[in-house]
Amino acid sequence: MPEAQSTTSALRKRGARNRTLTLSDGDRLRLENRVLSPRDVRRGQKDLVVHGECAALAARMKPGSVDLLVLDPPYNLSKRFGSSSFSASSPEVYAAWFETTLRELLPLLHARSSVYVFCDWRNSGDVHGVLRRHLKVQSRITFEREKGRGSRKRWKNTSEDIWFATASEDYPFYVDQVMIRRQVLAPYTKDGLARGWIETQSGPLRDTYPGNLWNDITIPFWSMPENTEHPTQKPEKLMARIILASSRPGDLVLDPFAGSGTTGVVARKLGRHFVLGEKEREYCLLAARRLELAEQDSRIQGYEDGVFWERNSGRVRARFKSTQ
Repeated sequence: MPEAQSTTSALRKRGARNRTLTLSDGDRLRLENRVLSPRDVRRGQKDLVVHGECAALAARMKPGSVDLLVLDPPYNLSKRFGSSSFSASSPEVYAAWFETTLRELLPLLHARSSVYVFCDWRNSGDVHGVLRRHLKVQSRITFEREKGRGSRKRWKNTSEDIWFATASEDYPFYVDQVMIRRQVLAPYTKDGLARGWIETQSGPLRDTYPGNLWNDITIPFWSMPENTEHPTQKPEKLMARIILASSRPGDLVLDPFAGSGTTGVVARKLGRHFVLGEKEREYCLLAARRLELAEQDSRIQGYEDGVFWERNSGRVRARFKSTQ
């Protein structure tokens, strides 16, 4: 997705607790050789950050090589990101643009590949229509984003959609890898024994199956170390749920609208291979820096001990760990 960081914002004075990741001139110089152009990509090459358009990257990749495709394209909004911009158009024009983009990527999939597409309410129906023509649509996920501008004329928009589709009806889905640990408000017992929950100092906890309404996601903000100045950055926790559910270690994840690199960062932390494409060079460099940091720290906020935790559950997690 078009994303760029301005020099002015990079130099803005920050508070002492602001952990937003930015690049120094030294970082940019050091990371230059970690960003490739599409013409430098060799078929079968993995773990890449590529500066270029989606079509140019797809043309250089090996057909049938992608296990998981993540698409976070520009939404149908007029917005400028540094040197790039995307103009809103009619639903028909947007759907045609998205279909052209998807067609360029379809040859990279194999029979058991999975695809996730991000969108908002304005273009969710258009995206769904295109996906139905080319793939098997399995479900729509809606995730809550607690950020959002208020409005006096309409309901404040605090959600986005993710369409989950597959190349066929024979696809992997590892639900045991994405369980959510929740506090149990009304624990059920039989003959005095716990049913499906764990007793802890913080009260009973239960590992539950995830649904398609995700309200435990925190959008990155200034005090989170994963935060960048990318205006539409997706959380690592959200991407971890997608990658764990629809891939195995060693699989290849492709994100051709990579922005600040969250998909690749999480793929690296979880032992997957990745290819990232992004048309704004500054964000390619930022992705390379985040990948560098991921080699030193593989933690994912909100994902711990093989399960996802509810939002704002730090104290509960700490008490749970103290009993283990």
